[in-house]
Amino acid sequence: MKSVQVKDDKGPAENLYIGEGPTPNPQNGQLLVKTEYFGLNRMDLLQRLGNYPLPPQAPKTLGVEFSGTIEKSESDKFAVGDKVFGLVYGGAYAEYVVAAEETLIKVPDDLSMEVAAGLPEVWFTGIQVLTTVGKFQKGDSVLFHAGASSVGIAVIQLAASLGASKIFTTVGSDEKCEFVKKLGNKFGVTVVPINYHNEDFKEVISKHYDASKGEGVNVIIDPVGQTYFVRNLEIAAKDARIVLMGAMSGPIVKGDVPIGLIIYKRLVVQGTTLRSRDLAYQEKLRDFFVSHVVPLILEGKIDTFVDKLFNFTTEDIVASHKYLESNKSMGKVIVKI
Repeated sequence: MKSVQVKDDKGPAENLYIGEGPTPNPQNGQLLVKTEYFGLNRMDLLQRLGNYPLPPQAPKTLGVEFSGTIEKSESDKFAVGDKVFGLVYGGAYAEYVVAAEETLIKVPDDLSMEVAAGLPEVWFTGIQVLTTVGKFQKGDSVLFHAGASSVGIAVIQLAASLGASKIFTTVGSDEKCEFVKKLGNKFGVTVVPINYHNEDFKEVISKHYDASKGEGVNVIIDPVGQTYFVRNLEIAAKDARIVLMGAMSGPIVKGDVPIGLIIYKRLVVQGTTLRSRDLAYQEKLRDFFVSHVVPLILEGKIDTFVDKLFNFTTEDIVASHKYLESNKSMGKVIVKI
């Protein structure tokens, strides 16, 4: 089968190419899926560079989300010919991928295969960071950094659907501000966008709360890391949960860190990843996604965004990674096989 490979096993986007490799075989509880579309994620960029710690069960081939048709089934829950989409530990950048039944979903009639391919990683991650780790409760306020990212778009809409009181988000342009502030409209929830190039999110958010009364943001989700860490502590409410899901600005916090705020505000600061989690953990996320999110997508209450579609050629694969690296996307980047 054809799959995306990396020259020298790591390097810049130019090292990506389409090569030949063996077709994988499904084991008990697994399915062989003929891939139609796959989604790109930032972990793919890190893995291509050799900077992502792969879980032991992950194959060498990039890619964790896809849509396609089952060609061989070793599961009693899915049949040959089923149209499916799902999450895998790796291997989705290929004509065929082996998927576990625990993280696979049948594609509803009213959902396109193109859109479906970009949903699993984004929404499983969003559900995890907001509800499982972030312990979101109805009426909580939420801050998500990088709100125009695919996960940001998902978390904002998920929080709105679950009854957030207010949602703050940092983005990198006025265009993105206009885009994200509409994401809570269908649920009547205010989204406050903050352009980090000309606004300080601490100053903006502080105007909404009285810190002397323990007020602030209840759930803060941060993929940025170093440059935001101290300010996250400062604008967090008493008993807030701060979820660290990335370190795009760096993994080491420099300067004076006021750990007293963690103590006296009783803050919970927790890091998390999804790809390293076992199938039982991921299955629970899938089940919540199927029961809560999919119906809202089909009803038109939650919007899905495919920002750009690329073809399964070496030229387009290289271009897709460069586009994702440019930080210009507002929604998913998808490749059609």
